[in-house]
Amino acid sequence: MSRRLLVSLLVVFALVVSACAADSEATTTTAAPAAETTAAPADDTTETTAAPAETTAAPALEGPYEYLAMARNGDYSGTEVEVLAQWVDAEADNFEASIQPFVDATGINVNFEGITDYETVLTVRVDGGNAPDVAQIAQPGKMRAFAEEGKLVALSEWTNVDQLKTDYIESFIDLGSHNGDIYGVFYKGDLKSIVWYPVQAFADAGYSVPTTWDELVALSDQIVADGNGSPWCVSIEHGDASGWVATDWMEDILLRTAPTDTYDKWITHEIPFNDAEVLEAAEYMKSIWFNPDYVYGGNIAINATWVGDTQTPMFDAAGPQCWMHKQAAWIPGFWPEGTEAGVDSSFFYFPEIEAEYGSPVLGGGDQFMMFNDRPEVRAFMEYLATAESAQAWIAAGGFVSPNQSVPLDWYTSYPNDELARILNGATTFRFDASDTMPAEVGNGTFWSGMVDWVASNGDDTEGVFEQIENSWPSN
Repeated sequence: MSRRLLVSLLVVFALVVSACAADSEATTTTAAPAAETTAAPADDTTETTAAPAETTAAPALEGPYEYLAMARNGDYSGTEVEVLAQWVDAEADNFEASIQPFVDATGINVNFEGITDYETVLTVRVDGGNAPDVAQIAQPGKMRAFAEEGKLVALSEWTNVDQLKTDYIESFIDLGSHNGDIYGVFYKGDLKSIVWYPVQAFADAGYSVPTTWDELVALSDQIVADGNGSPWCVSIEHGDASGWVATDWMEDILLRTAPTDTYDKWITHEIPFNDAEVLEAAEYMKSIWFNPDYVYGGNIAINATWVGDTQTPMFDAAGPQCWMHKQAAWIPGFWPEGTEAGVDSSFFYFPEIEAEYGSPVLGGGDQFMMFNDRPEVRAFMEYLATAESAQAWIAAGGFVSPNQSVPLDWYTSYPNDELARILNGATTFRFDASDTMPAEVGNGTFWSGMVDWVASNGDDTEGVFEQIENSWPSN
């Protein structure tokens, strides 16, 4: 479930496509500056034997990325790179602040445009042969589709792949790749694998943050035994989008009870939606959701409570009526007025279930792709892969970088610092499955099926999951 679903947007679509003649230099790959040579003096004889040329080597440039180093050396000053993204308003301002150091250091002008109806505009431009030099996109599937069509430039053909693999965990490299080539540089991350809880109330009650599934269950039982209300705040009502909260739970649990390969094959339908390992993950989820002592208001409230109100009972004046709520970092925006993230409530990592599957993280992210191959565009793509490119946005807040080389002490605002720590500690990162599956399933029968499952109090797991399986498109 994407966060944008929480807000109804007025979409304004204005697109002017301007055709321009291609400059031959703009489509030619330029290598390092040619070395200067000194030829031997010419001779009047017809046949000559030239003296060996004396070569002056190009100066060594600092940094792991060749084109970025040459750009900082002034080699591409005066050129221009066009960048398209979905970020507008404050996010656009933050991104522009992040790329200003590149502009200042290289003399390359970055022409950035943030567009509201972004995916439509980008598709129209690419299909019309007027693709921007660089574009941001949130969905790996869309990136792979462009790569399959031959629209993208493979970064792995020219950049320092070893450095990329040093700075990013393998999952981000894989998500930015297609058929063995790397096409995307991940720039901005988001994660869902967190559970919110009331900090002071936890301390007063003597509760400890759980680090394993068994500890999570034990804590839930302790809250019930203490007569402190319900351990969990859970709801999925969101109008036409009802059910997505349940899909997030299913996806996070599956990453903790089965190999990552199972998750990947589930998304692409290489295994059925109702595969035995998926049904096993559903059983873990049932043990929380359909325990009548665990969920505030019971399963009736799960389907009836709007997602923005889910955590409200945690802030009851008489004390928490529910104590834990699994939701992404945007949820504080819906807390009662006067509450503060990190003070009134904090979060912990949704714990492992089976240790062999490590510390997976479910979430989303934004990557940049390259459509036009010129040296200044290469330099900009390399800049986006550096920690430096994220620094200004980190300072402004509301940004978590998936680049592991970003120092954690750059984060000075909660919850970004803790989110970055969790993301850096991930052994696996996977995108939200319901956003990656075909729309008729992921944003359709998967969501609605979860509503039906809750309505049945989890008694018809096999029937509901079989219906979702049968809805998968044949093509």
